[in-house]
Amino acid sequence: MGNKLIQKLETTIPGCYELQPIIHKDARGCFVKFFHQTTFLEIGLPTDYKEEYYSISTKGVVRGLHFQIPPYDQDKIVFCPEGKVMDVAVDIRVGSPTYGKYYSFILDSDKGNMAFLPKGLAHGFCVLSESALMLYKVTSEYAPMYDMGILWNSAGIPWPVKKPILSRRDQDFVTLSQFKSPFYYEK
Repeated sequence: MGNKLIQKLETTIPGCYELQPIIHKDARGCFVKFFHQTTFLEIGLPTDYKEEYYSISTKGVVRGLHFQIPPYDQDKIVFCPEGKVMDVAVDIRVGSPTYGKYYSFILDSDKGNMAFLPKGLAHGFCVLSESALMLYKVTSEYAPMYDMGILWNSAGIPWPVKKPILSRRDQDFVTLSQFKSPFYYEK
Protein backbone atom coordinates (compact mmCIF):
# COMPACT_ATOMS: atom_id res chain seq x y z
CA MET A 1 0.00 0.00 0.00
CA GLY A 2 1.41 3.39 -0.83
CA ASN A 3 0.91 7.10 -0.79
CA LYS A 4 2.65 9.97 -2.53
CA LEU A 5 4.40 10.97 0.73
CA ILE A 6 5.09 7.64 2.46
CA GLN A 7 5.10 4.14 1.02
CA LYS A 8 3.98 1.34 3.40
CA LEU A 9 5.80 -1.94 2.70
CA GLU A 10 4.71 -5.31 4.13
CA THR A 11 7.06 -7.50 6.16
CA THR A 12 6.76 -11.14 7.18
CA ILE A 13 5.30 -10.11 10.58
CA PRO A 14 1.61 -9.12 10.47
CA GLY A 15 1.11 -5.44 11.25
CA CYS A 16 4.84 -4.61 11.09
CA TYR A 17 5.82 -2.37 8.18
CA GLU A 18 8.76 -0.66 6.58
CA LEU A 19 7.87 2.93 5.76
CA GLN A 20 9.62 4.73 2.95
CA PRO A 21 9.10 8.51 2.85
CA ILE A 22 10.08 10.68 -0.08
CA ILE A 23 13.58 12.11 0.32
CA HIS A 24 14.26 15.54 -1.13
CA LYS A 25 17.99 15.93 -1.83
CA ASP A 26 19.96 18.84 -3.22
CA ALA A 27 23.36 20.51 -2.76
CA ARG A 28 22.44 21.49 0.83
CA GLY A 29 21.67 17.95 1.96
CA CYS A 30 18.23 16.37 2.35
CA PHE A 31 14.75 16.92 3.75
CA VAL A 32 12.56 14.03 4.96
CA LYS A 33 9.01 14.29 6.30
CA PHE A 34 8.77 11.23 8.53
CA PHE A 35 5.31 11.91 9.97
CA HIS A 36 2.23 13.31 8.26
CA GLN A 37 -1.07 12.77 10.06
CA THR A 38 -3.30 12.61 6.97
CA THR A 39 -0.96 10.16 5.23
CA PHE A 40 -0.75 7.95 8.31
CA LEU A 41 -4.55 7.85 8.51
CA GLU A 42 -4.76 7.01 4.78
CA ILE A 43 -2.35 4.06 5.14
CA GLY A 44 -3.97 2.78 8.33
CA LEU A 45 -1.36 3.72 10.94
CA PRO A 46 -1.91 5.36 14.35
CA THR A 47 -1.60 9.12 14.62
CA ASP A 48 -1.97 9.65 18.38
CA TYR A 49 1.59 9.53 19.65
CA LYS A 50 2.29 10.36 23.32
CA GLU A 51 6.10 10.58 23.39
CA GLU A 52 9.03 11.14 21.10
CA TYR A 53 12.63 10.55 22.07
CA TYR A 54 16.03 9.69 20.62
CA SER A 55 19.12 7.67 21.39
CA ILE A 56 22.69 8.05 20.16
CA SER A 57 24.83 4.92 20.05
CA THR A 58 28.26 3.94 18.78
CA LYS A 59 29.26 1.16 16.40
CA GLY A 60 28.75 -2.32 17.83
CA VAL A 61 26.08 -1.31 20.33
CA VAL A 62 23.05 -3.62 20.56
CA ARG A 63 19.99 -2.20 22.31
CA GLY A 64 17.01 -4.38 23.04
CA LEU A 65 14.87 -6.29 22.87
CA HIS A 66 12.45 -3.81 24.51
CA PHE A 67 8.68 -3.27 24.86
CA GLN A 68 6.08 -2.10 27.36
CA ILE A 69 3.37 -4.48 28.56
CA PRO A 70 -0.37 -3.67 28.86
CA PRO A 71 -1.93 -1.37 29.80
CA TYR A 72 1.05 0.77 28.68
CA ASP A 73 1.87 -1.23 25.55
CA GLN A 74 2.68 0.89 22.53
CA ASP A 75 2.80 1.12 18.80
CA LYS A 76 6.21 2.41 17.78
CA ILE A 77 7.82 4.18 14.82
CA VAL A 78 11.61 4.00 14.65
CA PHE A 79 13.69 6.19 12.36
CA CYS A 80 17.48 6.53 11.89
CA PRO A 81 18.14 10.10 10.63
CA GLU A 82 21.91 9.79 11.12
CA GLY A 83 23.88 6.60 10.57
CA LYS A 84 22.88 3.02 9.83
CA VAL A 85 21.48 0.23 12.00
CA MET A 86 20.16 -3.28 11.73
CA ASP A 87 16.73 -2.82 13.32
CA VAL A 88 14.82 -5.87 14.58
CA ALA A 89 11.22 -6.66 15.51
CA VAL A 90 10.35 -9.90 17.35
CA ASP A 91 6.71 -11.03 17.45
CA ILE A 92 5.71 -11.85 21.04
CA ARG A 93 1.92 -11.97 20.47
CA VAL A 94 0.42 -15.29 21.57
CA GLY A 95 -1.53 -16.83 18.68
CA SER A 96 0.32 -14.91 15.97
CA PRO A 97 1.39 -16.95 12.94
CA THR A 98 4.87 -15.45 13.44
CA TYR A 99 5.11 -15.76 17.24
CA GLY A 100 8.77 -15.92 18.29
CA LYS A 101 9.99 -14.98 14.80
CA TYR A 102 11.97 -11.85 13.98
CA TYR A 103 12.16 -9.48 11.04
CA SER A 104 15.16 -7.24 10.47
CA PHE A 105 15.40 -3.96 8.58
CA ILE A 106 18.43 -1.94 7.63
CA LEU A 107 17.48 1.57 8.66
CA ASP A 108 19.79 3.98 6.91
CA SER A 109 19.86 7.78 6.97
CA ASP A 110 20.75 7.75 3.25
CA LYS A 111 17.57 5.77 2.51
CA GLY A 112 15.39 7.61 5.06
CA ASN A 113 13.32 4.50 5.80
CA MET A 114 11.48 3.76 9.06
CA ALA A 115 10.00 0.80 10.88
CA PHE A 116 6.46 0.64 12.26
CA LEU A 117 6.04 -1.89 15.08
CA PRO A 118 2.57 -2.60 16.48
CA LYS A 119 1.88 -3.47 20.11
CA GLY A 120 3.21 -6.90 21.01
CA LEU A 121 6.52 -6.70 19.18
CA ALA A 122 9.87 -6.50 20.96
CA HIS A 123 12.32 -4.03 19.41
CA GLY A 124 16.08 -3.82 19.21
CA PHE A 125 18.88 -2.68 16.95
CA CYS A 126 22.61 -2.97 16.28
CA VAL A 127 24.65 0.04 15.15
CA LEU A 128 26.46 -0.60 11.86
CA SER A 129 27.92 2.89 11.26
CA GLU A 130 30.44 4.70 13.50
CA SER A 131 27.46 6.12 15.40
CA ALA A 132 23.72 6.32 14.90
CA LEU A 133 20.94 8.65 15.97
CA MET A 134 17.61 6.85 16.46
CA LEU A 135 14.26 8.63 16.79
CA TYR A 136 11.20 6.98 18.31
CA LYS A 137 7.50 7.91 18.31
CA VAL A 138 5.34 5.86 20.69
CA THR A 139 1.61 5.75 21.45
CA SER A 140 1.93 5.55 25.25
CA GLU A 141 4.10 7.32 27.75
CA TYR A 142 7.03 5.64 29.44
CA ALA A 143 5.86 3.55 32.39
CA PRO A 144 8.87 2.10 34.26
CA MET A 145 6.88 -0.67 35.99
CA TYR A 146 5.62 -1.92 32.60
CA ASP A 147 8.88 -1.53 30.68
CA MET A 148 10.34 -4.95 29.91
CA GLY A 149 12.43 -6.92 27.48
CA ILE A 150 13.66 -10.28 26.35
CA LEU A 151 17.29 -11.30 26.12
CA TRP A 152 18.89 -9.88 22.98
CA ASN A 153 20.40 -13.20 21.82
CA SER A 154 17.47 -15.53 22.59
CA ALA A 155 15.38 -15.12 19.41
CA GLY A 156 17.79 -16.53 16.82
CA ILE A 157 18.72 -13.11 15.42
CA PRO A 158 22.01 -13.16 13.46
CA TRP A 159 23.45 -10.00 15.01
CA PRO A 160 26.31 -8.62 12.88
CA VAL A 161 28.71 -8.23 15.84
CA LYS A 162 30.58 -10.92 17.75
CA LYS A 163 31.02 -8.92 20.98
CA PRO A 164 28.25 -6.32 21.20
CA ILE A 165 28.30 -3.40 23.59
CA LEU A 166 25.30 -4.01 25.87
CA SER A 167 23.73 -2.37 28.90
CA ARG A 168 23.61 -4.35 32.14
CA ARG A 169 19.80 -4.22 31.89
CA ASP A 170 19.76 -5.76 28.40
CA GLN A 171 22.02 -8.60 29.58
CA ASP A 172 19.66 -9.46 32.46
CA PHE A 173 16.36 -9.94 30.60
CA VAL A 174 14.73 -13.39 30.48
CA THR A 175 15.03 -15.43 27.30
CA LEU A 176 12.24 -15.55 24.74
CA SER A 177 11.41 -19.12 25.80
CA GLN A 178 11.13 -18.06 29.47
CA PHE A 179 8.97 -15.01 28.74
CA LYS A 180 5.23 -15.37 29.52
CA SER A 181 3.66 -12.99 27.03
CA PRO A 182 0.65 -10.85 27.98
CA PHE A 183 0.16 -9.94 24.29
CA TYR A 184 -2.42 -11.63 22.07
CA TYR A 185 -2.62 -11.55 18.30
CA GLU A 186 -5.68 -9.90 16.81
CA LYS A 187 -6.38 -10.20 13.10
